[in-house]
Amino acid sequence: MPSVLRVALPVPLPTLFDYLPPAAGEAQAGSRVLVPFGRGKAVGVVVETDVESTLGGARLKRVLRLLDETPLLDAELMKTLAWAADYWLGAPGEAYANALPLALREDKPLPDTHEEVWALTVAGRSALDAGSRKGGSRRLLETLAAAPLGAGELHERLPDWREAARRLATAGLIERVRRAADTAPQPAVAPPALSPEQQAAVEAVSAELGRFQPFLLDGVTGSGKTEVYLALIEQVIAQGKQALLLVPEIGLAPQTVRRVRERLGVPVEVLHSNLAEGDRARAWLRARDGEARVILGTRSAVFTPLPRAGLIVVDEEHDGAYKQQEGFRYHARDLALLRGRALGVPVLLGSATPSLESLANVDAGRYRALHLRARPGAIRPPQVQIVDMRAQRLEHGLSPTLLSAVADTIARGEQALVFRNRRGYAPVLLCHQCGWHAECPRCEHPLTLHAGRRQLICHHCDYHTRLPEHCSSCGAPDLKPQGQGTERLEEALSARFPDVPVLRIDRETTRRRDAFDELLERLRGDGPAILVGTQMLAKGHDLPNLTLVAIVGVDEGLHSVDFRASERLAQLIVQVAGRAGRASKPGRVILQTHHPEHPLLRQLLAQGYAAAAKELLAERQAVQLPPYMHQVLLRADAHQREHVDAFLREARGTLEPAAQAELGIAGPMPAPMPLRAGRHRGQLLVEAGSRAVLHAALRPWARGLSALPSARRVRWSLDVDPVDLY
Repeated sequence: MPSVLRVALPVPLPTLFDYLPPAAGEAQAGSRVLVPFGRGKAVGVVVETDVESTLGGARLKRVLRLLDETPLLDAELMKTLAWAADYWLGAPGEAYANALPLALREDKPLPDTHEEVWALTVAGRSALDAGSRKGGSRRLLETLAAAPLGAGELHERLPDWREAARRLATAGLIERVRRAADTAPQPAVAPPALSPEQQAAVEAVSAELGRFQPFLLDGVTGSGKTEVYLALIEQVIAQGKQALLLVPEIGLAPQTVRRVRERLGVPVEVLHSNLAEGDRARAWLRARDGEARVILGTRSAVFTPLPRAGLIVVDEEHDGAYKQQEGFRYHARDLALLRGRALGVPVLLGSATPSLESLANVDAGRYRALHLRARPGAIRPPQVQIVDMRAQRLEHGLSPTLLSAVADTIARGEQALVFRNRRGYAPVLLCHQCGWHAECPRCEHPLTLHAGRRQLICHHCDYHTRLPEHCSSCGAPDLKPQGQGTERLEEALSARFPDVPVLRIDRETTRRRDAFDELLERLRGDGPAILVGTQMLAKGHDLPNLTLVAIVGVDEGLHSVDFRASERLAQLIVQVAGRAGRASKPGRVILQTHHPEHPLLRQLLAQGYAAAAKELLAERQAVQLPPYMHQVLLRADAHQREHVDAFLREARGTLEPAAQAELGIAGPMPAPMPLRAGRHRGQLLVEAGSRAVLHAALRPWARGLSALPSARRVRWSLDVDPVDLY
């Protein structure tokens, strides 16, 4: 049998592909190669070399070209990716592709890793002196007058700089140049004195630098978890090593980058999907070469090469955004722990509301717990008040108590946040005559009214239609919006408080790349303001003048069929409440509900998140739900219901009888949302008390699913450790 290269290709198939070695060059594991595939070409990653193929030489194709003389992915990352593809039952080619920025998945030379910065040209200085440019162009010229700046630094100072940069570059007033070695950011802010709890946390992790140890930093909102991260990162870079800091959302990256740069005086490489692909690839390559000392990014940054690894930090570790929901369905928090073990470095998970999985790992002795129970200095935790909405006269869903509190807050020159986790104007458009309501024809769910755009939009499949003037059932013109979304609350609060800026932050108002940062920047001042927002605001944002948080519409989370709903609601309430009173001014939280006696709300108010989480863990253990049971969800969808049912029945039937005896199997059954975007959806849930038992049974089963005759008529996926069952 011929000796071949085994190559991972970015296709959703559970296999590697054999190719003859290239005519020139010697491929190594971790190198990229260009290969013929089907009628075209593809870039793949060499996984193994000198392997005996079961195919005859005549059937094998030769690698067209070796793209890397030295491996792009090192041995640790290759081993980690192989383990990850096996654990999450993913296609190996998709796992290896996830580790590379998009620009490195193409048949192109590697980009130059020298950092480029924007600088004024001679003509640009003349234009600045002459005052010939106005608005954003002038602000950018003024910003660059002191020194050239990179894209990340400009993004922090002028969130809307890119459009102005294009204009000025076209006019020859600015240009891209290499950053000089001596122009790196310098420390601007001295570190604050750490509290005894912060110092104890830093010392505990410091003692484990150089070996693997997972820590859970359980700190109340505003307790200074970021200062603990910074103190540890400072120690790591002083040792000449690298630190990786993961955040769940792109919106958290700019403020975190700013704090790290100001404190540590080193360049921070940023990796997230909002970056230009070239910038992302250069940052990844600088990390691979060991030049990048601090790497900050969202979920996919967990794949960053770390040849000089010293520390991995996962901020807001409880956040569901760390779980990839399409393609290769990995969990970045769990992958960070795997990498920490392989690299021999501590992993620090931080949260004010730790996931039940992490708390269970602390109980089992797998993680060490560190606690920050108080806000630093004399800052008091916010006072929390539950408002009973029953029998109250509401104004657009807002109680008199809430409106009075908002009025008092802005009268003091402070800021208030009205939190409603539902965007749009109203979730239902109803005919007052016959009871008809606007429904998505592709999902059979109500369409949400977006009044500003005069459209009805499905938040599940993005179906759009114009706002009707008459009922499509009875023809009556009496169509009424039911319920409140952020757009309606913004309108109501603007009408009631016309002299105060009312800012709405949700997906609608932050579509433009820099819009989120611009809105937050407007709130960092001392003036009064009212903020209306969704869960985008629940994570880590520091607004010093925000003293009131009013939470509207929590009752939906109290009656969900999802067993994780109580955990998520408790986390959301605590995280949103934590935005209040984070500086020197005391904070207040108002929680509106029709169920003021609900045990979860009462326990959160009286005893805090830790007690509520302990109770939820006890409930999960009693009924054997995760984290005490391990699950894999097979999802399928198709245009016809019978195709979904046939595939799921056939899939269940192929499980070995011996395996079925060790597993719990639920289904086939319709998904909780059985129709979405015109496709019928179903699922099969497989679970076991042991991960080893579950994977031993499902590995061969997963490999055979694509060969089932019914698989050709459906889209299907496997989700290991699903974070939701929808």
